[in-house]
Amino acid sequence: MPFVRAGDSVVYYDLAGPRDAPVVAFGNSLGTNVHVWDDVFESFLPRFRVLRFDMRGHGLTDEGAAPSIADLADDVAALLDALEIGRMRFVGLSIGGMIGQRLAAAHPDRVEALVLCATANRIGTPDVWNGRIATVRASGMAALAEGVLGRWFTPATHAERPELVRGFANMLVRTPPGGYAGACAAIRDADLAADDARIACPTLVIAGAEDAVTPPADAFVLEAAIADARAVVIDGAAHIVPAERPAAFVAAAVPFLEARARHAGAR
Repeated sequence: MPFVRAGDSVVYYDLAGPRDAPVVAFGNSLGTNVHVWDDVFESFLPRFRVLRFDMRGHGLTDEGAAPSIADLADDVAALLDALEIGRMRFVGLSIGGMIGQRLAAAHPDRVEALVLCATANRIGTPDVWNGRIATVRASGMAALAEGVLGRWFTPATHAERPELVRGFANMLVRTPPGGYAGACAAIRDADLAADDARIACPTLVIAGAEDAVTPPADAFVLEAAIADARAVVIDGAAHIVPAERPAAFVAAAVPFLEARARHAGAR
């Protein structure tokens, strides 16, 4: 099982694909682990070397101290160093997209392109996140499950694919409570508008049409804030777009990243 020490943490990661291919790294959403990408990552493998990892306090990675978004972005840079990866393309979902924004602004030499999915430069209000933190500390992860799953997937998916929803409920409730609370605080305290103004790499912003957490309006804010960005909206998706509409996600993300790979190879 692949573990590596990156900075002060032991990180779980999965690295697959041709060794000489461009690297694409995937950043998970709050309350998930590397399996959030299970329905899409194999579509990247013929073209890319795919790096999936569990962020601090999630999955099999150390919890450590409560992080900021800047800390989580630095964690990614430390993981790249540990794996001897220089430049890569980064795909981030929700808090993973916030990490991607900070990573591209603070480590521009590492990021050749961004795909930001179901994210924003600010998500929610302090009251929302303080309420989540208080609930998980008082009652555990299971107390959040019904509300979170209602936002993660559309009503149609709840009705038609109950096994998918149940699997994600299991993923959520098995997230370490301290890691979840720490990530909630990181989102609560983050305002990435200034970072967005510094992002120079090509950026694709993907939104789910039925996402109540980060609605399409947030994607168009990012499109306007990042110099070389465009936004697309995927119908029939709420917050966990890669699991709910994997074919549409792949159809948007892979050609975008392939074009960036061709451009980088021509330099």
